[in-house]
Amino acid sequence: MSSYYRYHFGMSARKERLTVTVDRGLVEAVHEAVDAGRAESISAWVNRALAERVAKERRLTAMAKAIAAYEAEFGVISDEEIAAQRRADRASALVVRGPSKPGGRKPRRGGGA
Repeated sequence: MSSYYRYHFGMSARKERLTVTVDRGLVEAVHEAVDAGRAESISAWVNRALAERVAKERRLTAMAKAIAAYEAEFGVISDEEIAAQRRADRASALVVRGPSKPGGRKPRRGGGA
């Protein structure tokens, strides 16, 4: 059975055909993913990317609603409160790569900055 036949006659009724224009580099990347076996097809890759974006948008919407509800009850979160929380988060963070060396980061080999 040809891939054309499998695609067109194997699509479920829940799917909808979509025509889009994307950056050439993205098209190349998805072809590489399919060729390497990291994606079943271009459609599967795009479907997953869209599903991940929808999930992210839903999380952001839920977070915005939670913040709005908090601020409606306790007042607007101030810049000082955000800065204090940021300091507390940094103080309690687990360092994975070890402490920073004096002088900051050194450029990577190969000329990267």
